[in-house]
Amino acid sequence: MAGRADSTVLAGARVVLPTGTVENGRVIVEGTRIAGSAAEGAPTVDLSGHWVVPGFVDMHNHGGGGASFTSGTVDEVLTGIRTHREHGTTTLVASTVTGEMDFLAHRAGVLSELVEQGDLAGIHFEGPFISPCRKGAHSEELLRHPDPAEVRKLMDAARGTAKMFTLATELPGGIDSVRLLAEHGVIAAIGHTDATYEQTVEAIDAGATVATHLFNAMPPLAHREPGPIAALLEDERITVELINDGTHLHPAALELAYHHAGAHRVALITDAMDAAGFGDGLYQLGPLAVEVKGGVARLVEGNSIAGSTLTLDTAFHRAVTIDRIPVGDVVQSISANPARLLGVYDRVGSLEPGKDADLVVLDEDFAVQGVMRKGAWIKEPGIS
Repeated sequence: MAGRADSTVLAGARVVLPTGTVENGRVIVEGTRIAGSAAEGAPTVDLSGHWVVPGFVDMHNHGGGGASFTSGTVDEVLTGIRTHREHGTTTLVASTVTGEMDFLAHRAGVLSELVEQGDLAGIHFEGPFISPCRKGAHSEELLRHPDPAEVRKLMDAARGTAKMFTLATELPGGIDSVRLLAEHGVIAAIGHTDATYEQTVEAIDAGATVATHLFNAMPPLAHREPGPIAALLEDERITVELINDGTHLHPAALELAYHHAGAHRVALITDAMDAAGFGDGLYQLGPLAVEVKGGVARLVEGNSIAGSTLTLDTAFHRAVTIDRIPVGDVVQSISANPARLLGVYDRVGSLEPGKDADLVVLDEDFAVQGVMRKGAWIKEPGIS
Protein backbone atom coordinates (compact mmCIF):
# COMPACT_ATOMS: atom_id res chain seq x y z
CA MET A 1 0.00 0.00 0.00
CA ALA A 2 1.34 3.42 -0.91
CA GLY A 3 2.35 5.73 1.91
CA ARG A 4 5.07 6.11 4.50
CA ALA A 5 6.52 3.23 6.46
CA ASP A 6 8.26 3.91 9.77
CA SER A 7 11.13 1.67 8.70
CA THR A 8 11.78 0.03 5.34
CA VAL A 9 14.79 -1.68 3.82
CA LEU A 10 15.18 -1.43 0.05
CA ALA A 11 17.47 -4.34 -0.80
CA GLY A 12 19.13 -6.08 -3.71
CA ALA A 13 19.44 -3.15 -6.15
CA ARG A 14 22.42 -1.43 -7.68
CA VAL A 15 22.61 1.62 -5.43
CA VAL A 16 24.40 4.70 -6.75
CA LEU A 17 26.24 6.44 -3.90
CA PRO A 18 28.61 9.44 -3.99
CA THR A 19 31.48 6.96 -3.69
CA GLY A 20 30.31 4.72 -6.53
CA THR A 21 27.77 2.03 -7.37
CA VAL A 22 27.17 -0.76 -4.85
CA GLU A 23 25.95 -4.07 -6.24
CA ASN A 24 23.28 -5.80 -4.17
CA GLY A 25 23.07 -2.67 -2.03
CA ARG A 26 20.61 -1.52 0.62
CA VAL A 27 18.91 1.76 1.36
CA ILE A 28 17.32 2.00 4.80
CA VAL A 29 14.44 4.42 5.24
CA GLU A 30 13.38 5.58 8.70
CA GLY A 31 10.40 7.92 8.62
CA THR A 32 11.31 10.73 6.21
CA ARG A 33 15.04 10.11 6.13
CA ILE A 34 17.73 7.68 5.07
CA ALA A 35 19.15 5.78 8.03
CA GLY A 36 22.46 4.06 8.66
CA SER A 37 20.92 0.95 10.19
CA ALA A 38 17.54 -0.76 10.20
CA ALA A 39 15.20 -1.41 13.08
CA GLU A 40 14.78 -5.05 14.01
CA GLY A 41 12.09 -6.70 11.94
CA ALA A 42 11.89 -3.84 9.42
CA PRO A 43 10.08 -4.90 6.24
CA THR A 44 12.24 -5.45 3.16
CA VAL A 45 11.42 -4.54 -0.44
CA ASP A 46 13.34 -6.75 -2.86
CA LEU A 47 14.63 -4.57 -5.71
CA SER A 48 16.88 -7.13 -7.35
CA GLY A 49 17.52 -6.27 -10.98
CA HIS A 50 16.85 -2.57 -10.37
CA TRP A 51 18.79 0.62 -9.77
CA VAL A 52 18.24 2.99 -6.85
CA VAL A 53 19.41 6.55 -7.47
CA PRO A 54 18.85 9.85 -5.67
CA GLY A 55 15.72 11.83 -6.48
CA PHE A 56 16.24 14.17 -9.41
CA VAL A 57 16.74 17.91 -8.84
CA ASP A 58 15.45 20.26 -11.56
CA MET A 59 16.66 23.86 -11.25
CA HIS A 60 14.95 25.14 -14.42
CA ASN A 61 11.29 24.25 -14.99
CA HIS A 62 8.28 26.30 -16.13
CA GLY A 63 5.50 23.76 -15.63
CA GLY A 64 4.01 20.40 -16.52
CA GLY A 65 0.89 18.28 -16.43
CA GLY A 66 -0.96 20.98 -18.36
CA ALA A 67 -0.17 23.52 -15.62
CA SER A 68 2.01 26.64 -15.74
CA PHE A 69 4.33 27.87 -13.00
CA THR A 70 4.43 31.22 -14.76
CA SER A 71 0.71 32.03 -14.54
CA GLY A 72 -1.20 29.17 -12.92
CA THR A 73 -3.16 29.13 -9.68
CA VAL A 74 -1.66 27.48 -6.60
CA ASP A 75 -3.59 24.29 -7.35
CA GLU A 76 -2.35 24.31 -10.94
CA VAL A 77 1.24 24.79 -9.81
CA LEU A 78 0.81 21.86 -7.44
CA THR A 79 -0.47 19.77 -10.37
CA GLY A 80 2.71 20.58 -12.30
CA ILE A 81 4.85 19.69 -9.30
CA ARG A 82 3.08 16.35 -8.89
CA THR A 83 3.54 15.55 -12.58
CA HIS A 84 7.30 15.99 -12.37
CA ARG A 85 7.50 14.07 -9.09
CA GLU A 86 5.90 11.08 -10.78
CA HIS A 87 8.79 11.21 -13.26
CA GLY A 88 11.43 11.23 -10.50
CA THR A 89 11.95 14.95 -9.81
CA THR A 90 11.67 15.18 -6.04
CA THR A 91 13.21 18.67 -5.80
CA LEU A 92 12.08 21.38 -8.19
CA VAL A 93 12.63 25.10 -8.78
CA ALA A 94 9.82 27.04 -10.48
CA SER A 95 10.99 29.22 -13.35
CA THR A 96 9.16 32.32 -14.58
CA VAL A 97 9.23 33.87 -18.06
CA THR A 98 9.39 37.51 -19.13
CA GLY A 99 6.44 39.60 -18.02
CA GLU A 100 5.55 43.00 -16.59
CA MET A 101 7.55 43.76 -13.46
CA ASP A 102 4.47 44.04 -11.24
CA PHE A 103 3.15 40.72 -12.54
CA LEU A 104 6.48 39.01 -11.89
CA ALA A 105 6.58 40.44 -8.38
CA HIS A 106 3.07 39.08 -7.79
CA ARG A 107 4.07 35.64 -9.14
CA ALA A 108 7.07 35.68 -6.82
CA GLY A 109 4.71 36.15 -3.90
CA VAL A 110 2.52 33.23 -5.00
CA LEU A 111 5.43 30.88 -5.64
CA SER A 112 7.29 31.87 -2.48
CA GLU A 113 4.43 30.48 -0.38
CA LEU A 114 4.92 27.10 -2.03
CA VAL A 115 8.64 27.31 -1.31
CA GLU A 116 7.88 28.07 2.32
CA GLN A 117 5.53 25.06 2.43
CA GLY A 118 8.28 22.80 1.08
CA ASP A 119 6.63 22.07 -2.28
CA LEU A 120 9.23 24.03 -4.27
CA ALA A 121 12.96 24.54 -3.72
CA GLY A 122 12.97 28.14 -4.92
CA ILE A 123 12.24 30.53 -7.76
CA HIS A 124 14.23 31.14 -10.94
CA PHE A 125 13.59 34.39 -12.82
CA GLU A 126 14.27 33.79 -16.51
CA GLY A 127 13.65 37.21 -18.01
CA PRO A 128 12.91 40.04 -18.38
CA PHE A 129 16.61 40.97 -18.13
CA ILE A 130 17.68 39.26 -21.36
CA SER A 131 18.84 40.21 -24.84
CA PRO A 132 16.30 40.93 -27.59
CA CYS A 133 18.83 39.38 -29.98
CA ARG A 134 18.51 36.02 -28.21
CA LYS A 135 15.05 36.28 -26.71
CA GLY A 136 13.79 32.83 -27.74
CA ALA A 137 10.24 32.36 -26.41
CA HIS A 138 10.14 35.66 -24.52
CA SER A 139 8.05 38.71 -25.41
CA GLU A 140 10.42 41.32 -26.86
CA GLU A 141 8.35 44.35 -25.87
CA LEU A 142 8.58 43.32 -22.21
CA LEU A 143 12.36 42.90 -22.10
CA ARG A 144 14.39 45.25 -19.90
CA HIS A 145 17.98 46.01 -19.07
CA PRO A 146 19.12 44.32 -15.84
CA ASP A 147 18.79 47.35 -13.57
CA PRO A 148 20.03 46.27 -10.10
CA ALA A 149 17.12 48.14 -8.49
CA GLU A 150 14.62 46.07 -10.47
CA VAL A 151 16.52 42.87 -9.79
CA ARG A 152 16.34 43.77 -6.11
CA LYS A 153 12.59 44.39 -6.41
CA LEU A 154 12.03 40.82 -7.56
CA MET A 155 14.39 39.44 -4.92
CA ASP A 156 12.40 41.28 -2.24
CA ALA A 157 9.09 40.08 -3.68
CA ALA A 158 10.36 36.49 -3.44
CA ARG A 159 10.98 36.92 0.32
CA GLY A 160 14.27 35.05 0.33
CA THR A 161 13.15 32.25 -1.98
CA ALA A 162 14.81 33.53 -5.19
CA LYS A 163 17.48 31.00 -6.15
CA MET A 164 18.54 32.17 -9.61
CA PHE A 165 18.25 34.97 -12.17
CA THR A 166 19.08 34.50 -15.84
CA LEU A 167 20.69 37.66 -17.23
CA ALA A 168 22.18 38.93 -20.46
CA THR A 169 25.12 40.30 -18.52
CA GLU A 170 26.45 42.37 -21.46
CA LEU A 171 23.46 44.72 -21.20
CA PRO A 172 23.66 47.96 -19.18
CA GLY A 173 23.48 47.11 -15.48
CA GLY A 174 24.36 43.47 -16.10
CA ILE A 175 27.66 43.32 -14.25
CA ASP A 176 26.31 45.33 -11.30
CA SER A 177 23.32 42.98 -11.14
CA VAL A 178 25.63 39.97 -11.07
CA ARG A 179 27.52 41.48 -8.16
CA LEU A 180 24.26 42.23 -6.31
CA LEU A 181 23.04 38.66 -6.73
CA ALA A 182 26.37 37.17 -5.68
CA GLU A 183 26.40 39.35 -2.56
CA HIS A 184 22.99 37.97 -1.57
CA GLY A 185 23.78 34.33 -2.30
CA VAL A 186 21.53 34.16 -5.37
CA ILE A 187 22.79 32.43 -8.52
CA ALA A 188 23.58 34.74 -11.42
CA ALA A 189 23.12 32.72 -14.60
CA ILE A 190 24.32 33.86 -18.01
CA GLY A 191 21.73 33.15 -20.68
CA HIS A 192 19.61 34.52 -23.51
CA THR A 193 22.73 36.52 -24.19
CA ASP A 194 24.54 38.03 -27.16
CA ALA A 195 27.74 38.52 -25.18
CA THR A 196 31.25 38.22 -26.57
CA TYR A 197 33.85 35.93 -25.06
CA GLU A 198 35.42 38.87 -23.22
CA GLN A 199 32.10 40.12 -21.86
CA THR A 200 31.28 36.64 -20.60
CA VAL A 201 34.62 36.37 -18.81
CA GLU A 202 33.89 39.73 -17.14
CA ALA A 203 30.54 38.44 -15.88
CA ILE A 204 32.10 35.25 -14.51
CA ASP A 205 34.74 37.28 -12.70
CA ALA A 206 31.91 39.40 -11.22
CA GLY A 207 30.29 36.29 -9.75
CA ALA A 208 28.15 34.48 -12.35
CA THR A 209 28.19 30.72 -11.76
CA VAL A 210 25.69 29.12 -14.17
CA ALA A 211 25.18 28.93 -17.92
CA THR A 212 21.45 28.88 -18.68
CA HIS A 213 20.77 26.02 -21.16
CA LEU A 214 24.24 26.13 -22.71
CA PHE A 215 24.30 26.45 -26.52
CA ASN A 216 20.66 27.57 -26.68
CA ALA A 217 19.79 31.29 -26.95
CA MET A 218 23.40 32.43 -27.32
CA PRO A 219 25.88 32.99 -30.19
CA PRO A 220 27.35 29.78 -31.60
CA LEU A 221 30.97 28.84 -31.07
CA ALA A 222 33.15 30.27 -33.83
CA HIS A 223 36.89 30.08 -34.36
CA ARG A 224 37.52 33.85 -34.41
CA GLU A 225 34.63 34.83 -32.14
CA PRO A 226 34.36 32.06 -29.55
CA GLY A 227 31.58 33.93 -27.77
CA PRO A 228 30.03 32.87 -24.47
CA ILE A 229 30.12 29.11 -25.11
CA ALA A 230 33.92 28.86 -24.95
CA ALA A 231 34.13 31.09 -21.87
CA LEU A 232 31.43 29.13 -20.06
CA LEU A 233 32.86 25.72 -20.90
CA GLU A 234 36.43 26.53 -19.94
CA ASP A 235 35.83 28.12 -16.52
CA GLU A 236 35.72 25.80 -13.50
CA ARG A 237 33.47 28.28 -11.69
CA ILE A 238 30.61 27.68 -14.12
CA THR A 239 28.02 24.90 -14.07
CA VAL A 240 26.41 24.41 -17.48
CA GLU A 241 22.73 23.56 -17.84
CA LEU A 242 21.90 21.09 -20.62
CA ILE A 243 18.48 20.18 -22.04
CA ASN A 244 18.86 16.56 -23.12
CA ASP A 245 15.61 16.04 -25.03
CA GLY A 246 17.05 15.30 -28.47
CA THR A 247 15.64 18.57 -29.83
CA HIS A 248 17.59 21.33 -28.07
CA LEU A 249 20.99 19.65 -28.46
CA HIS A 250 22.65 17.32 -30.91
CA PRO A 251 24.26 14.41 -29.02
CA ALA A 252 27.68 15.68 -30.13
CA ALA A 253 27.02 19.01 -28.38
CA LEU A 254 26.11 17.18 -25.18
CA GLU A 255 29.27 15.09 -25.47
CA LEU A 256 31.32 18.26 -26.05
CA ALA A 257 29.95 19.82 -22.88
CA TYR A 258 30.60 16.71 -20.78
CA HIS A 259 34.10 16.36 -22.22
CA HIS A 260 35.16 19.96 -21.58
CA ALA A 261 33.24 20.76 -18.40
CA GLY A 262 33.22 17.30 -16.84
CA ALA A 263 30.25 15.66 -15.14
CA HIS A 264 30.90 17.68 -11.98
CA ARG A 265 30.01 20.89 -13.88
CA VAL A 266 26.89 19.74 -15.73
CA ALA A 267 23.30 20.18 -14.53
CA LEU A 268 20.70 18.34 -16.56
CA ILE A 269 17.49 20.37 -16.64
CA THR A 270 14.11 20.17 -18.36
CA ASP A 271 13.24 23.82 -19.16
CA ALA A 272 9.79 22.20 -19.24
CA MET A 273 6.59 24.04 -20.07
CA ASP A 274 2.96 23.09 -19.40
CA ALA A 275 2.88 20.24 -21.94
CA ALA A 276 5.51 18.17 -20.11
CA GLY A 277 3.87 14.90 -19.10
CA PHE A 278 0.62 16.05 -20.70
CA GLY A 279 0.58 16.00 -24.51
CA ASP A 280 0.40 17.89 -27.77
CA GLY A 281 -1.85 20.92 -28.23
CA LEU A 282 -2.02 24.70 -27.86
CA TYR A 283 -0.59 26.35 -24.74
CA GLN A 284 0.48 29.74 -23.37
CA LEU A 285 4.01 30.51 -22.23
CA GLY A 286 3.65 33.84 -20.50
CA PRO A 287 1.90 36.08 -23.05
CA LEU A 288 2.95 33.97 -26.05
CA ALA A 289 1.01 31.19 -27.79
CA VAL A 290 2.79 27.86 -28.13
CA GLU A 291 1.91 24.82 -30.20
CA VAL A 292 3.22 21.41 -29.24
CA LYS A 293 3.51 18.85 -32.03
CA GLY A 294 5.21 15.50 -31.62
CA GLY A 295 6.41 16.57 -28.19
CA VAL A 296 8.24 19.66 -29.51
CA ALA A 297 7.04 23.07 -28.29
CA ARG A 298 7.33 26.04 -30.66
CA LEU A 299 5.92 29.56 -30.73
CA VAL A 300 2.88 29.91 -32.97
CA GLU A 301 4.40 33.14 -34.31
CA GLY A 302 8.04 32.82 -35.28
CA ASN A 303 8.42 29.06 -34.72
CA SER A 304 11.11 29.44 -32.04
CA ILE A 305 11.54 26.51 -29.66
CA ALA A 306 9.50 27.39 -26.56
CA GLY A 307 10.89 25.43 -23.66
CA SER A 308 10.53 21.66 -23.72
CA THR A 309 8.11 18.87 -22.88
CA LEU A 310 10.93 16.99 -21.17
CA THR A 311 10.81 15.19 -17.83
CA LEU A 312 14.06 14.31 -16.09
CA ASP A 313 13.51 10.56 -16.29
CA THR A 314 13.68 10.90 -20.08
CA ALA A 315 16.82 13.05 -19.80
CA PHE A 316 18.37 10.37 -17.58
CA HIS A 317 17.39 7.57 -19.95
CA ARG A 318 18.79 9.39 -23.00
CA ALA A 319 22.03 10.25 -21.23
CA VAL A 320 22.72 6.63 -20.31
CA THR A 321 21.36 4.75 -23.35
CA ILE A 322 21.93 7.14 -26.25
CA ASP A 323 24.76 9.37 -25.08
CA ARG A 324 26.53 6.52 -23.25
CA ILE A 325 27.38 8.62 -20.22
CA PRO A 326 28.24 6.51 -17.15
CA VAL A 327 25.36 6.16 -14.70
CA GLY A 328 27.36 7.70 -11.87
CA ASP A 329 28.11 10.77 -13.97
CA VAL A 330 24.45 11.16 -14.91
CA VAL A 331 23.42 10.93 -11.26
CA GLN A 332 25.95 13.63 -10.43
CA SER A 333 24.53 15.88 -13.16
CA ILE A 334 20.85 15.27 -12.44
CA SER A 335 20.92 15.24 -8.63
CA ALA A 336 24.09 16.21 -6.78
CA ASN A 337 25.26 19.19 -8.86
CA PRO A 338 21.96 21.09 -8.93
CA ALA A 339 21.43 20.32 -5.23
CA ARG A 340 24.80 21.88 -4.41
CA LEU A 341 24.08 24.95 -6.53
CA LEU A 342 20.73 25.45 -4.82
CA GLY A 343 22.29 25.09 -1.38
CA VAL A 344 20.26 22.01 -0.43
CA TYR A 345 22.88 19.28 -0.76
CA ASP A 346 22.81 18.81 3.00
CA ARG A 347 19.27 17.40 2.55
CA VAL A 348 18.97 16.02 -0.98
CA GLY A 349 21.02 15.09 -4.05
CA SER A 350 22.63 11.87 -2.80
CA LEU A 351 21.77 8.71 -0.89
CA GLU A 352 23.41 9.23 2.50
CA PRO A 353 22.26 8.66 6.09
CA GLY A 354 20.53 11.71 7.56
CA LYS A 355 19.35 13.07 4.20
CA ASP A 356 15.75 13.08 3.02
CA ALA A 357 14.60 9.72 1.70
CA ASP A 358 14.23 11.04 -1.86
CA LEU A 359 15.00 8.32 -4.39
CA VAL A 360 14.10 6.82 -7.75
CA VAL A 361 13.86 3.11 -8.58
CA LEU A 362 14.80 2.30 -12.19
CA ASP A 363 14.55 -1.01 -14.01
CA GLU A 364 17.34 -2.54 -16.09
CA ASP A 365 16.28 -0.38 -19.04
CA PHE A 366 16.42 2.78 -16.88
CA ALA A 367 12.66 3.30 -16.86
CA VAL A 368 11.15 4.68 -13.64
CA GLN A 369 9.47 1.99 -11.53
CA GLY A 370 9.23 3.84 -8.23
CA VAL A 371 9.63 7.32 -6.75
CA MET A 372 9.96 8.11 -3.05
CA ARG A 373 9.96 11.59 -1.53
CA LYS A 374 10.63 12.16 2.16
CA GLY A 375 10.01 8.48 2.86
CA ALA A 376 6.63 8.30 1.12
CA TRP A 377 6.05 6.48 -2.14
CA ILE A 378 4.80 8.86 -4.85
CA LYS A 379 4.99 5.95 -7.27
CA GLU A 380 5.34 2.59 -5.58
CA PRO A 381 7.34 -0.10 -7.40
CA GLY A 382 5.07 -2.95 -8.38
CA ILE A 383 7.30 -5.61 -6.87
CA SER A 384 7.39 -7.46 -3.58
